[in-house]
Amino acid sequence: MSRRLAEGPLFRWFCGLEELAAVRVPGKSTLQDYAHWMPAQTLRPLIEQLILSAQQPSGAAALELAHGLELETVWLDTTCLKTHIHFPVDWVLLGDAVRTLMKATRLIRTHGLKQRMAAPEDFLKVMNRLSLQMTFARRAKDSKKQRKKILRLMKQQVKVVAGHARRHRELLDQEWARTDWTRPQAEAVLRRMDGVLALLPQAQKQAHERIIGERRVDNADKVLSLYETDTRVIVRGKAGAEVEFGNTLLLAEQKDGVIVDWQLHRASAPADTRQLPESLERMERAYGLGVIQALGTDRGFSSAANQTWLQAKGIYDGICPKNPARLKERMAEERFVQLQRRRSQTEGRLAIFKNGFLGRPLRAKGFEHREMAVAWQVLTHNLWVLARLERKQELALAA
Repeated sequence: MSRRLAEGPLFRWFCGLEELAAVRVPGKSTLQDYAHWMPAQTLRPLIEQLILSAQQPSGAAALELAHGLELETVWLDTTCLKTHIHFPVDWVLLGDAVRTLMKATRLIRTHGLKQRMAAPEDFLKVMNRLSLQMTFARRAKDSKKQRKKILRLMKQQVKVVAGHARRHRELLDQEWARTDWTRPQAEAVLRRMDGVLALLPQAQKQAHERIIGERRVDNADKVLSLYETDTRVIVRGKAGAEVEFGNTLLLAEQKDGVIVDWQLHRASAPADTRQLPESLERMERAYGLGVIQALGTDRGFSSAANQTWLQAKGIYDGICPKNPARLKERMAEERFVQLQRRRSQTEGRLAIFKNGFLGRPLRAKGFEHREMAVAWQVLTHNLWVLARLERKQELALAA
């Protein structure tokens, strides 16, 4: 948001900052503090209040736009918010574990706490050599046999590395006062090692099952990253993106492009059909009962239960049916056709929000920080849209 304020005079004017004598770009530490200043749970009611203020044409709390924001019609869609990780190859996870544990061990040893072992760099060299062999083994005639042999060597190496890491971890926990670290600094290293050591047995078992046992592992049981543990496998079924790795993000927008509802799912997201009622209930709590009068989505949200539920609430059903015959019937309805034609813009809104505001890739680490980043960027995005909307309305009135 600080960067966009510096870039756009119109945005600064809308936020009441156009009188600044100079734009002072904050440092990275200040931006880090700003990014973590307010949690997502606190930001949501502020964003909802901003939307309500834009909806009111006049009044003490109104933004006094030329035309109040319309909330009668909304469009919903879901996407995958990718986690910033490498492709989750099983044996690569073992290399990640060795690298993290040995770097932490080397750090502990440089601060004066040592146990008998070879140099940490030696273990890294061995693991890198095995990783190269595993990479080129796929091209060999007896590739399966070679890969199984190399994985067994990797597992032996990981066992030795984990033993050394645990001993140094216990030594640091007990003798941290002998170093020049404070206890919080020592705990940062301990947490880094504990996270990898906790997931290492599961990562080893997963690699064994898939490479040696040649058995599939359920998505729910997979370790996709040793560092981003809330990453999920999301089956998209699209060209070039059969599966993606991240978290499901739901967005709802009104006709001008303002995001009126969002939800980033930590666990495996429920089906789109179940997300629709939850989203509408959140919007009704925020903006009032009866405000939403029509809804448009793709066929992923279509179900008999949702059709009945919308009918009971008196909301026009603009959901694309899954049944081709039913879709042909509904294409005779002018309002339905308008909702579906406008729905294509929601796909563009997702791309603008993900690539333009969140960044590609989103570099926030940990689910809590990704959730916070989404909430902050929803606020920034909506301010940006409202500023453009105000300018557009002014030009229309002048004409």
